[in-house]
Amino acid sequence: MGSAPLLLGLCLTLGGTGDPVVFVPGESFTLAWTHSIERQRWEEDYAVRAGKKPGSATLHATQARIRGSGAGMDPPPDAWLENGWYHYRPTEPTPAVLRLSRSAFVPDYELCPAGQGCRAMSDWLLSDGGITVLYACTATDR
Repeated sequence: MGSAPLLLGLCLTLGGTGDPVVFVPGESFTLAWTHSIERQRWEEDYAVRAGKKPGSATLHATQARIRGSGAGMDPPPDAWLENGWYHYRPTEPTPAVLRLSRSAFVPDYELCPAGQGCRAMSDWLLSDGGITVLYACTATDR
């Protein structure tokens, strides 16, 4: 008998405490939000890949885009404009974690697993008004 295939995805937790952990299966997703002042959409694409250690997973930033520019959201110098979006390659290609500051005073982040559409982060994990941590994991990590 062979081993079961590794089920990759994202683990979500509040404040990095490790509890509760919500598992969102998938090997690619987009994280999106609206800039709190400029009201412009920002999107970052990520892939979840099997890690070097058996049963582990790693996060890979693949591309990003900003719908316009303004205060505090200038695209990097190497960005290119295409159909109203500034596209660019993220400077940190393999972040260990993503730390999201969530507040009741601004629209929530959206998590968009490939092929499933976008949903508010609160559909997966309610905010406590602090930091939400996302990291690559496997179904067995939770």
